[in-house]
Amino acid sequence: MKIHYPEITDKVNKNPAMIFFFGGGWISGSIKQFEPHAKYFSKRGMICFLVDYRVHKMHQTTPFESVKDAKSAIRFIKENAEKFHVDTLKIVAAGGSAGGHLAAATALINNYNEHTDNISVNCVPNALVLFNPVFDNGPGGYGYDRIKDDYKNFSPLHNIKKGAPPTIVFLGTNDKLIPVETAKYYQKVMEKVKSKCELHLYEGQNHGFFNYKNFEYYKKTLYEADVFLQSLGYLKKEPHIMLE
Repeated sequence: MKIHYPEITDKVNKNPAMIFFFGGGWISGSIKQFEPHAKYFSKRGMICFLVDYRVHKMHQTTPFESVKDAKSAIRFIKENAEKFHVDTLKIVAAGGSAGGHLAAATALINNYNEHTDNISVNCVPNALVLFNPVFDNGPGGYGYDRIKDDYKNFSPLHNIKKGAPPTIVFLGTNDKLIPVETAKYYQKVMEKVKSKCELHLYEGQNHGFFNYKNFEYYKKTLYEADVFLQSLGYLKKEPHIMLE
């Protein structure tokens, strides 16, 4: 993990934390993807963690190992909360694409825990910030060719339950991997279990539209994520990003 600390760390009351998982289909990817986001939110007073995890291209692993690593990361941060000065009641899991799946999986999926983990440590985050997440892994959904029937225990969409953390989702209407209707259904099921779920759709945008290289939409989604975290009481004041 790479850690970005605020300029002033609150060692008494502790700091909210944001844990980022990169995208890449559980095949490849880099922690650098969310570095700009981590730098921004660290300036806003959050301790930000850029998590590396096992992927097929480098480790010849399956998506199941990726989920195990995501859960291990949150448990590690919680177990070392005193050292990191993290408020364990204000932990946000965030990610894009397959990384968005991992963030949601830490909150909703009970299976796939590393045998070396202390599973008495709860890996469920307190909130989710999901950038075009592949949260439907069932038949017709992303990754089903690799997950097969395990989707019943792997797919966040199929495991939404009461107590699911408040969530914000960003999606482009031209995304070829995640249909808009899937995101709307996810929001509907979340609301059915009485969990907050904001869905922000961006007309004409494709998969990965939120990345730093697409600066206009990087700023727009960052702004909305900031406002969302303010609504939960994790951040104070107005967002620092100017959209004009």
